[in-house]
Amino acid sequence: MQVIPVMDLLAGQVVRAVRGDRSAYRPVRSELCDGSEPLVVARALLDLTASETLYIADLDALNGGALQTGVLAALLSALPQTTIWLDGGFRGAREFAALARSLGTAAQRVTPVFGSESLASADAARACFIDPQRAILSLDRRGDQLLDPAACWASDALWPDRVIVMTLERVGAFAGPDLETFAAIRRRAPRASLIGAGGIRDEADLAAAAAAGADAWLVASALHDRRLIPQASSR
Repeated sequence: MQVIPVMDLLAGQVVRAVRGDRSAYRPVRSELCDGSEPLVVARALLDLTASETLYIADLDALNGGALQTGVLAALLSALPQTTIWLDGGFRGAREFAALARSLGTAAQRVTPVFGSESLASADAARACFIDPQRAILSLDRRGDQLLDPAACWASDALWPDRVIVMTLERVGAFAGPDLETFAAIRRRAPRASLIGAGGIRDEADLAAAAAAGADAWLVASALHDRRLIPQASSR
């Protein structure tokens, strides 16, 4: 099971997720490092997990503001071996294309995550996944509510090769992963690479997620609290 470390960025700082309630996010306090400066936190997470991938949620953009392009560019420059999966609140492919142009060649190491909560329409979703290997779809939900103006949850024919199943109310909640929803998506997409998000507390949760069909899981809080120390770690 691959553990992919997560950073939520708000106003240039790494913040701690609280049940997907972004108004409650505050600068992270981590047992892995001091402070909430993005590069310091990123290096601590990557070192702990021995991951070559870092997931970033740009909360400024997700809340309707501008992408934190300067922070992203600095991370790409300082971490040349790292691929960043970026959820930048993209409403469609053109928004990511504009970001890629601003980043230059470093954009090759940025994989766009198109969240169902952000995609503007079904047509926009189809345009994002013309190349099914390039982009990632995040199927977002909060409780029983599907966050999905583009009807991505129902349109499995457009799903790309990699799909995130994001249960927002379990992010940062230590409530355990939503394995029932995850298993249902696995049945609908038996050949996709499926990544879960939310709820992981420990190794037992990771094992249960793998049994439900997960190829990887996005994790932050359990890493910062040292509840989970992946076996691949050098520590």
